[in-house]
Amino acid sequence: MGKYNHTVTESDIGFSINQIIKANYKFSSRFKTKMKFQKLVDLNGEPTPGFIKPKIGDVISIRLPEETSDFPSEDIPINVIYEDEDLIFINKQPGVIVHPTKGHPLHTIANGLMKYMQDNNQSYKIRFANRIDMDTSGIVIVAKNANSQHDISHQMRANAVHKQYIAIVNGVIEDDEFTIDEPIGRPNEESIQRTVLSEGGKDAITDVKVLERFKNNTLVEVTLHTGRTHQIRVHLTHIGHPITGDHLYGGNAPKLIDRQALHAAKMILKHPMTGEQLEIEAPLPDDMKKCLAILRK
Repeated sequence: MGKYNHTVTESDIGFSINQIIKANYKFSSRFKTKMKFQKLVDLNGEPTPGFIKPKIGDVISIRLPEETSDFPSEDIPINVIYEDEDLIFINKQPGVIVHPTKGHPLHTIANGLMKYMQDNNQSYKIRFANRIDMDTSGIVIVAKNANSQHDISHQMRANAVHKQYIAIVNGVIEDDEFTIDEPIGRPNEESIQRTVLSEGGKDAITDVKVLERFKNNTLVEVTLHTGRTHQIRVHLTHIGHPITGDHLYGGNAPKLIDRQALHAAKMILKHPMTGEQLEIEAPLPDDMKKCLAILRK
């Protein structure tokens, strides 16, 4: 069972334990209720009611209920780029699904995380705070507790998370920087593909910045202001520049790369517990580096 500790300082004097916890931790309402009824708050190692006003030097501890996932453990590489007691940021390799589904119950990042936990003597319930497509590489966030997942989900819904991607697209883009503001949706319920819809689509905004131009391709930096399914792939296809290697959206490039050349490269968000700004970057995978090397020649 993990826990958070707070040592009472002079600025806390006069406030109750509940007030001190509220001021220092951004727990969800559900977890606050659980803290109360499961008596998860201690003062100097002993369970305590929340109305008590502690003294300087007292230690308030909030215990987290032990949880775990039951996915089968598999030896799938987990490339951790940041980890603490609340979060893991993974640089996901292309070709691996994030979470098990009916069609892909095994060989996922979740299965690899189970082995990672075993190897590192950890135990927590796997909660993905974001997901990317199987053939997209880059940053995946795993929350180690419900409160962290709740806070990041809130930031995502408020569009308070900076999400930046790197993509290689077909064709040469002339403008250096521009914004695509076009609604996205399914053309019909059976379709896997999304498209720009003049009616019935959901708002979608994508910033595009050209980083490098080649003979028949362009390297771009893409920033999302919304999080629609396939948003980058749809928007770039809509302007006539599908992502290189994106077979679903017409970006076929068999001699360059065998999946869409799209990488979740950077995220900026607030840490769900401390409020500290986290700026996480994931290096490009080898297949995109190889693709760029070919284009530069």
